Order: sequence, then C-alpha cells, then structure tokens
Amino acid sequence: MSISNITIFMPSVLTLIGIPGLESVQCWIGILFCAMYLIAMIGNSLLLIIIISEHSLHQPMYIFLGMLGVTDIALSTSIVPKMLGIFWFHVTEIYFDSCLLQMWFIHTFQCTESGILLAMALDRYVAICYPLRHAAIFSHQLVTQIAAMVTLRAAVLVTPCLILIRFRLQFYHTTVISHSYCEHMAVVKLAAENIRVNKIYGLFVAFTVAGLDIVLITLSYIQIFITVFRLPQKKARLKAFNTCVAHICVFLQFYSLGFFSFFAHRFGSHIPPYIHILFSSTYLLVPPFLNPLVYGAKTKQIRVPMVKIFCSKIYCEKNVYVYLFVNSNTISQHDKTTKSPCY
Repeated sequence: MSISNITIFMPSVLTLIGIPGLESVQCWIGILFCAMYLIAMIGNSLLLIIIISEHSLHQPMYIFLGMLGVTDIALSTSIVPKMLGIFWFHVTEIYFDSCLLQMWFIHTFQCTESGILLAMALDRYVAICYPLRHAAIFSHQLVTQIAAMVTLRAAVLVTPCLILIRFRLQFYHTTVISHSYCEHMAVVKLAAENIRVNKIYGLFVAFTVAGLDIVLITLSYIQIFITVFRLPQKKARLKAFNTCVAHICVFLQFYSLGFFSFFAHRFGSHIPPYIHILFSSTYLLVPPFLNPLVYGAKTKQIRVPMVKIFCSKIYCEKNVYVYLFVNSNTISQHDKTTKSPCY
C-alpha cells in the first residue's frame, strides 16, 4: 500500500478539539457535564454506602447494583476530567499512549456495564420464574464468578483494539481528533493506512458484547412477563412487575443511546458532527447520572435507607440550631464543654 507523503509517523501527541461547531458554548456544556458528574459520583457513592452498610441488602440483586455503581463511577471518571480540561482550560493535547489507555478504560467499562445488566436480568428471571431455587442458584460463589467473568470478558475483548492501533497503524493523516474523548473509531479514522481490520474487529466486539447481551436480556424479560401475567392475584403481579421496572428503565436508556452512538460513527456521515459527539458524550454520562436516581426512586430497599440518611442529617442540624439559639444568651463555661445534642 502506498502512503501519502503528507503523513505523520507514530505521533507521540494527539489533539482533542472537543465539540466541533459548538466551541463558543463548550464552557456552558462543561458546566452541565460537571453537574451530571458530581451527581453521579454522590449518587453512586451513597448507593454503595447503603448496600455495604445494610446487611439485608447483601443479596445478588444489590451486589450487582453495587458493581454497577462502581463501574459508573469509574466510567465517568475516565472521561469527565479530561473533557472539562478541554472545555474550560483548552488543554486539548493528550499523549498517544494516554489516549489509548483512556480508550481502553472507556470501552472496558462499557462492556462491563453491559455484562452487569445481563447478570441483573438473569437474577430477576430466576427470582421470579424459579423463586424457590433462587437462593441455591445465585449463591455468593456464583455472584463472584459472574463478576470475574464479566470483567475479564470486557478486558480481553477490548485489549486487541489497542494492540491493532498501536502496532498495526503507523502512519496518520492528522493528529487532531474531532471528539471530546478518545473513542475507538475516532482514533482509527486518523490513520492513513487500511483500517478495514480495525473496523471489522470493532464490529465483532460490539455485536459479541452488546448484541448477545441484548438478546439474552430481552428473552429474560419476555419470560418474566409471561410468568408475571400468569400469576392469579393482581397484587402479586404488580409486586413482581415493580421489581423489574428500574432494570427495564436502565436497560433501555443504556442501549438506546449506545446504539445511536455506535451506528452514527460508522454509517452516519450525514449527521452533523456536533450532534453525534454530544450524543456520544451524553451516552457515557447519562447512565452513571440516572442509575442511582432510578434505583433510589423505584427500589424501596434503597429508597428507605437513603431517606433515613437525609432525614437524620436534617433533624441533627435542626437540633443544633435550636440548641445554639436557646443557649446563645446564657452560655456558661459549663455549657461550652457540653456536647451537641447530635452526639
């Protein structure tokens, strides 16, 4: 293959330009993304604290939910700091190897999240269709094995993408990435060589992970709905259905945004770049932002402890204010050593 003279051999530094066409409002977009990131961090951290501290939540469903929270924190942290650096401080340069590392983190955590959603769907399937056998099937040993397999599958499938870029593609047309983070196809398209193998492997990973997971999740919920609608009592049907509502909401928002981003990169040449990049960034930030809100609102076992945390904090602060107000004019040396009513 002949390589054009206007190429760069193995660049050491790449440039992320953010959202082309929206440079004038990137600062405001950064504020929105920062707010989503902070809410995601706080929400998922609270979720993890509640699951760890409440012994009654040490069950497969909530263990998978905790794994989802850890994955969401890691996924959003791998993209937002650099993105805000581009939007706010115009720190656009990134080392080539650092770009590949960010790409590995992003796609590995995406694949991990997809696997966790599949595990949660299978857990609900066994819990509703075979309730008497659920505890025996989903033992703590099986949950640990599933967690290890989901993480290992993601790492093993994503790693060849980096190897194919690092050792196969050596000449590049440009070092400017028209994106706000290092996405696989955005980097591959910079190459001045044949990228067919990279495209094929990217499609293989996408359909192996997302395609297989979506099919199995859909079949699980179809079977769940068939079982639920066969229940004789309406109250039992509603209770069983409510345990799946949060999972279905998370499943739909994760895969709908994901598939738009995936196909837009490969077949959406008519889509304006800023729309595609906005959706790609939103796809990575919305699941970590929404997941704790959805599960906190729809899952009673999560909602009640969370309300207790906030109510106890508000009650404590109210007592402190009342205590200080009542004693503000009559405080003595003895009062100064008296502990606050919250302690």
